[in-house]
Amino acid sequence: MYYIGADLGTSSLKMLLLDEEKNILNSVTESYDLIFPNPGWSEQNPEDWWNAFETGIKKLTKDIDASQVAGIGIAGQMHGLVILDSDDKVIRPAILWNDGRTSNETDYLNTVIGKQKLSDLTANIAFAGFTAPKILWVKANEPENFKKISKIMLPKDYINYLLTGVHATDYSDASGMLLLDVKNKCWSKEMLDICSVSEDMMPKLFESYEKIGTLLPDIAKHLGLPENISVAAGAGDNAGAAIGTATVGNGKCNISLGTSGTIFISSDKFGVDDNNALHSFCHSDGGYHLMGCMLSAASCNKWFCEEVLKTEDFAFEQMGISSDLLGKNNVYFLPYLMGERSPINDTDATGMFIGLRPDTDRYAMLLAVLEGVAFAIRDSLEVAKKLGIEISKSTVCGGGAKSKLWMKILANILNIDLHIPKVEEGPGFGAAQLAMVASGAKESVSDTIEIKEIVSPDKELSLLYQQKYDKFKSIYPAVKELYKIL
Repeated sequence: MYYIGADLGTSSLKMLLLDEEKNILNSVTESYDLIFPNPGWSEQNPEDWWNAFETGIKKLTKDIDASQVAGIGIAGQMHGLVILDSDDKVIRPAILWNDGRTSNETDYLNTVIGKQKLSDLTANIAFAGFTAPKILWVKANEPENFKKISKIMLPKDYINYLLTGVHATDYSDASGMLLLDVKNKCWSKEMLDICSVSEDMMPKLFESYEKIGTLLPDIAKHLGLPENISVAAGAGDNAGAAIGTATVGNGKCNISLGTSGTIFISSDKFGVDDNNALHSFCHSDGGYHLMGCMLSAASCNKWFCEEVLKTEDFAFEQMGISSDLLGKNNVYFLPYLMGERSPINDTDATGMFIGLRPDTDRYAMLLAVLEGVAFAIRDSLEVAKKLGIEISKSTVCGGGAKSKLWMKILANILNIDLHIPKVEEGPGFGAAQLAMVASGAKESVSDTIEIKEIVSPDKELSLLYQQKYDKFKSIYPAVKELYKIL
């Protein structure tokens, strides 16, 4: 039997075809556009996701007996607001996770409703990227669209709805809406009331590995697939990546260096840090996790190389960075190109270089970008340490994990071992495993994975980076008020 896992990302849909032994038999990537109607805004048309899925599924299964496909699972970009009318038609383009328009609504939730009340209700405070502030924004700025809302969904759930006709979501993805009582795994009626929406507008809740339904007959025929395929509830992309990297059970850690960056710490028990600097979410393995999320990670490298250096050969640029410069670079970079979430929660923050001198060259600046992202991930790791969580190793996935230089920098800045998985298709690989459980082929998600390489810190270099980190963490507090002026 075959199993399909999909990663509905910000710029593309990546699909994998797995056999019963979790071997990847085929992969397909279909791209789609981002829409930036105003500075700081970020949207997509849900129809583009479905078009990518239709095209991708046919390419993915063209060389196999499609009647042997037993399950589909999707991991997707979190927090995006998809709203449907009473005919289940999309009302407006989806407002994405990296959209920064909701600063007023976020401030209202955190100050008027209050951070403590939000934390009590949902285990989290409001961040601009979360779904609840987006709902309030639509209510305030697009009242006619707000009146039309019949269903509220997340990006990957829209694809699952078109496949099955079921309005569903999973606990891991729902955790990022600021509408879920994370501890008790149910919708918070009080939060729904605050956002002026009702529970019947919300999708039905499932564990990530549960079956939400099978393919609608017309859809099955159109896609060339059997109707009895089990469709899993799926997961938020980071929870899906955690399954794909065996970050399941208690005390495991995974770092993702994709468009955004995350540090994901799994737990058997529910927990919240005092300042809500880390997100407290449900995990797709049925437990919980803490997560620090930065909005710009590998995208910082992409921006600097493509927009400033005018090159797409990232690996070649990194070859120009001398190993002698590691830990001794006098240039610093704040990686807040889209504002920032964990742990500073500042939509006004922007990227910043500091320490430029006449002898600063492109390599010192590129190194500062790579270091700045790693320092920002350490910011979240430090919050976990204050909770008494000790992390000695972590898996790493995402495009940034392919850079040996970046992995060396990250290992030494965090001062932990980094385990690079043999299979680097985190969210899609995890989603396929969720499909295996949903179809009955497996009893539970995997807790083992084959490791390709271990990158360990060097004692002397880690000491140098400790000194640099002490300086780095003083920069944002010093310039914080400037962002409001700018």
